Amino acid sequence: MRKAVYLLPLLAFFALVAWFALALRPSYDPQTLPSAMIDQPAPAFDLATLSGGPDLALSGLKGQVVLVNFFASWCAPCRVEHPILMRLAEQEHVALYGIDYKDRPEAARQILAQLGDPYRAIGLDPDGVTGINFGVYGVPETYVIDKSGQIRKRFVGPLTAESLERELLPLLKKLNAS
Repeated sequence: MRKAVYLLPLLAFFALVAWFALALRPSYDPQTLPSAMIDQPAPAFDLATLSGGPDLALSGLKGQVVLVNFFASWCAPCRVEHPILMRLAEQEHVALYGIDYKDRPEAARQILAQLGDPYRAIGLDPDGVTGINFGVYGVPETYVIDKSGQIRKRFVGPLTAESLERELLPLLKKLNAS
């Protein structure tokens, strides 16, 4: 029994070495957060819109490849991402929809008036239920939804020029071709 006590630190050391070895493998990307939603149907939602127009509902988005971007006026990384979203909207690579997450509508209107509005429509998610259903960790998060309503990709954090060119645009091209 006494010998087993002396082996515990050694076993803990080897467990730690194994964990570090797994974390340092080339395929490990610490920026990638796992999502159980990939290749699953997007959660249904039906949200009042920022403009006061018809509701934004998942059922109205099917049949086209869309991006759903969760954002908020109080989110600093959302402001960093905004020029990329404006570029996507101007070049019309994809239908871009926003969900104003846990925010005040007047604050969202103000920030979009300052920075520009890249969205075709913006749904309001004041209590965060739609975000929870999608598995949102925090804003910004962007989901690529295919024509059948399946989530194909999740971008956690702000989209960058690199992620746009390397991942998003090739994926959109592939999904639109199918």
